[in-house]
Amino acid sequence: MKPAKRTRRRREPKNQVRVSRPGLRQRLSVWRDLHAYSLVSSLGRIVARPFATGLTVAVMGIALALPLGLGLLLGELERLAGQWRESRDIGLYLRVEVDASGARALQDTLGRDPEVASVVLRSPDEGLSELATDPDLAAMFAALESNPLPWVAVVTPAAAVDPAALSERLGALPEVELAQHDAAWRARLNALLALGRRAAILAAVLLGLGALLVVGNTVRLDIQARADEITTVQLLGGSDGFVRRPFLYLGVWYGLLAGVLALSLALAGNWSLQAPVAALAASYGGDFALRGLSAADAFGVLGLALLLGWLGAFLAVGHHLRRHRQAN
Repeated sequence: MKPAKRTRRRREPKNQVRVSRPGLRQRLSVWRDLHAYSLVSSLGRIVARPFATGLTVAVMGIALALPLGLGLLLGELERLAGQWRESRDIGLYLRVEVDASGARALQDTLGRDPEVASVVLRSPDEGLSELATDPDLAAMFAALESNPLPWVAVVTPAAAVDPAALSERLGALPEVELAQHDAAWRARLNALLALGRRAAILAAVLLGLGALLVVGNTVRLDIQARADEITTVQLLGGSDGFVRRPFLYLGVWYGLLAGVLALSLALAGNWSLQAPVAALAASYGGDFALRGLSAADAFGVLGLALLLGWLGAFLAVGHHLRRHRQAN
């Protein structure tokens, strides 16, 4: 019977050091520290050159403020036009020979029409009183011996009725001299508002692209100024993400500052127009006031500015890293 072989225990060298793999908490701590360092260092580079930073932020802020102001103006015009579009009333100007009894008889007849929601009569004296409030017309109407204005019936169509078709039908009544419904004017207004929306979108795209190019060019100049530093980091084993990170935060800072400037310009413009718009609305007997930006709109503008700054820096750094790999 053969004796069992002894297995030799493998001895490890005394100078060998075991390196344990870092845990998840340690990796998250390193990731957090790297991002915090890049965030603070990029802010320091912006503060260290205030003139160049101010020029870049000013160009970006104005590029973002122009479509923002156009969009705000278009929104206010649509809100004002919405008040006009809500009025579906039809004005029926009766013949001069129609007296008060004939006007009230027509009101009763139209009130029984299923396509009519309501009918309101305005006497010639009421119309004259409204026109006489204008100082330019008061002297002219005071010189008249009699009231030349006819009775007017203001007809409100039912909800499911086409006002244009109802206006055409009521205009054919024998008591009606003229039926007025501004359907063509409302159609032109809708077309102008649609054109304004297209123009605002086009301006936002072009000026947003301009802001993107401004950030990209500014970051590219910063990359060229730090080319030796970047090369050294890459020779020491720094990854593309490590090289890219501070420049991405640099673009984010540019976008944030430009977004704040754009919002400030929009708010200043809205504040400067409040009094003239209120005075103009009061002259027409209205109380229209500018609303300005909501909190959601403001955060949306800041988010878009941050995205443009980040994307411009990402493209600039990516272009530099691709050229470096091709050169090597």
